[in-house]
Amino acid sequence: MAHACLHRLPRHKHMTDFPTLTWPEADGPHSARWRSEAAVPPAKRVVIADDRTTADAAYRLACEGTALLWRGDFQNARQLLQAMTRRLERKPRKQAASPLDAFNLHRQAQSQRARTLGMLLVPLEGDYTIPLRRAPDVRQACEEVYGPPTQESSIVSLRELLGLIGAHEWRKKGVEIPALQERIHPHYGVFSPVRGEYVDLVARTPLPSLEKAFDIGVGTGVLSAVLAKRGVKRIVATDQDPRALACAKENLTRLGYDRQVEIVAADLFPEGRSPLVVCNPPWVPARPASPIENAVYDYENRMLLGFLNGLADHLEPDGEGWLILSDFAEHLGMRTRDWLLVAIDNARLTVAGREDIKPRHPKATDTTDPLHTARVAEVTSLWRLKAK
Repeated sequence: MAHACLHRLPRHKHMTDFPTLTWPEADGPHSARWRSEAAVPPAKRVVIADDRTTADAAYRLACEGTALLWRGDFQNARQLLQAMTRRLERKPRKQAASPLDAFNLHRQAQSQRARTLGMLLVPLEGDYTIPLRRAPDVRQACEEVYGPPTQESSIVSLRELLGLIGAHEWRKKGVEIPALQERIHPHYGVFSPVRGEYVDLVARTPLPSLEKAFDIGVGTGVLSAVLAKRGVKRIVATDQDPRALACAKENLTRLGYDRQVEIVAADLFPEGRSPLVVCNPPWVPARPASPIENAVYDYENRMLLGFLNGLADHLEPDGEGWLILSDFAEHLGMRTRDWLLVAIDNARLTVAGREDIKPRHPKATDTTDPLHTARVAEVTSLWRLKAK
């Protein structure tokens, strides 16, 4: 049988090094390594499911917090996941009293969706093959995220696995960046430059100097690449996420900008000063629900305030700090414009100018989006800041 390769793990000391998932079999409980990039704990209740399992039964169990370890055909598991998704989408949406309420309800619904759909599990062998009929070859996608195979069988949610496959395809194909006339290839967990407005702002704002720039929170390396293409001779790019550092290095090397750009592991600023310091922090000051959301949410405005409060000490005389920020959070009622202006002033900075751009992404015109009111009003700005 296809599942026979997932052995009962012996109780070695290394069992405590990672979470394990335990499920019942005819000969007693079996366990395997549990993988979750979203840091979701393993389910306490697990049942075996296969091609005979109905979507209604699967959905009911998942809503109750019981995980289903799949033993049937892989493509049938994908169809079951789609059927469970349709059942989730039938639930009526709560009416929001305000944009902030809409945002909180939206995140609550996303979290419930992730929890419910994350209950359908599939096995992975030690070499990242899936021991199921009609399963695709996901070895490269898994290796890009989980690292080299450890020869240990594991269990992963099908939804996460499909996310890994999707990220692998994005990474192969890349994202077209008109300002570069090139593609940027995002890695799993690194914020993808699919929204190009902020890139265009960096591409068109007059540069204070061509000598040097700091790129704080390099991500995929897209802004460093734009600055390099514009002729900035030396760029020091920082990030503290190992995935972002690897991703930026790969992109900048492929584009031929690795001699101009030095990539440094640092929390915000590198040492020294620069005539230009660029930062595009996450735009929404909400608490990330998982490690992967750190690219999207800046809890308590920590990165934004860290950048503002350290900027004056890292600018050369008459240098400029470019803060790229959307006012989306302002339209949601999570931050005010006055709060931002006070934070800039408290950091011994002054606003020398501002470039604005309206979003062009599909969600901006999607009237069914629960956050449509905030999205339609959104403006992304590049704030040109100078030390007082």
